[in-house]
Amino acid sequence: MVGMRDVAKQAGVSLSTVSLVVNKNGYVSDDMRIRVEDAMKTLNYIPNELARNLYRGRTNLVGVIVPTVRHPFFSSMIAAIQGALAKRGLRTMLCSTVDADQSETDCVDMLRRHMMDGLIMAAHTAHEPIYWTSIGRPIVAFDRYLGAGIPSVGSDHDSGGQLVAEHLIATGAKHVVSIGGPRSQFIDYGGGMGTTFPTVRLHAALEGLLNEAGVRYDYVEAGEVANLEHQRDVALHVIDEYPDADAFVGSDYITAYVVQSALRQGRRIPDDLQIVAYDGTGMADSAGVRLTCVRQDFDALAEQIVTRLIQACETADGKLDADHVGRIDEDTASPHDVAEAMDLVPVSFHQGESTRGQVSRAGSFRTSGEPGASGMA
Repeated sequence: MVGMRDVAKQAGVSLSTVSLVVNKNGYVSDDMRIRVEDAMKTLNYIPNELARNLYRGRTNLVGVIVPTVRHPFFSSMIAAIQGALAKRGLRTMLCSTVDADQSETDCVDMLRRHMMDGLIMAAHTAHEPIYWTSIGRPIVAFDRYLGAGIPSVGSDHDSGGQLVAEHLIATGAKHVVSIGGPRSQFIDYGGGMGTTFPTVRLHAALEGLLNEAGVRYDYVEAGEVANLEHQRDVALHVIDEYPDADAFVGSDYITAYVVQSALRQGRRIPDDLQIVAYDGTGMADSAGVRLTCVRQDFDALAEQIVTRLIQACETADGKLDADHVGRIDEDTASPHDVAEAMDLVPVSFHQGESTRGQVSRAGSFRTSGEPGASGMA
């Protein structure tokens, strides 16, 4: 196997000169650099990337913890994060806590052992903030608050809930059912006041505005995001559980199954039922009805996450000070406080065929076999 000593001999230079060229560290004259590079090509020398990274104290590897890659939201988010990291010469190590039966602690242990340069935490955690703040290595939280000094990035769910509520109120909704994750994930530290799961803001904003407008609101738990089968079953039966509801809100995955159930029952969309999806993945356009949806900007989220991670990598302890990241009192934190401590990326509202308003009444969908039928049976 060709090594650096062979390259040094071929180029007629010292071993230290070859090391400087390979590791791109320190000054080497253009003439020396060319001689070394020519010798590397002649000998077909391939630098040991692991050794070079250890020499630099970097691995160029970033861990990304998600609950599952099966859910359309997380597969879309992972793709965007991987692209943003790759643009900066960084590689992605995926830690899927459910799919691979791998705990977040396993990934954190790799970070502690300096096997990764940093970590992006995008799964629900039951660990107290002190667990994350004591790690002393670069971490960025996605759509959750982990602790003081740890940067957090998420979508502006307050605005998302407001966009959904305003549209449903304007289009005459009387009873709205929102379908989401376990409420237990919304308030899990700080004496019941704080939350590491800021998407609670979506449901809080939606419920608050609907209540103000006199619109009935119900929240249905569909289980953990990784339990797709349970989420599907809840979505397929929610219309039976709430027969008088005339509007449903949920993730793209959930609302796609609500559409299926509605069409099978002969419910007209959007005349009888309005359906709003929240995420904006490809499923919003492939549910049988082009869903009205609030889209999260995956690319913008990924760019901000990676930017924050690089900033954290440049600090001594992996944390950012109050000038770079919001700070809250973890004992009395409210969902609003958590939102204020995050970098919020705007969401956008996109009218489809599943709500009234700009869509023509001719755009209504019926079950197969009825006059003017379209969509899934």
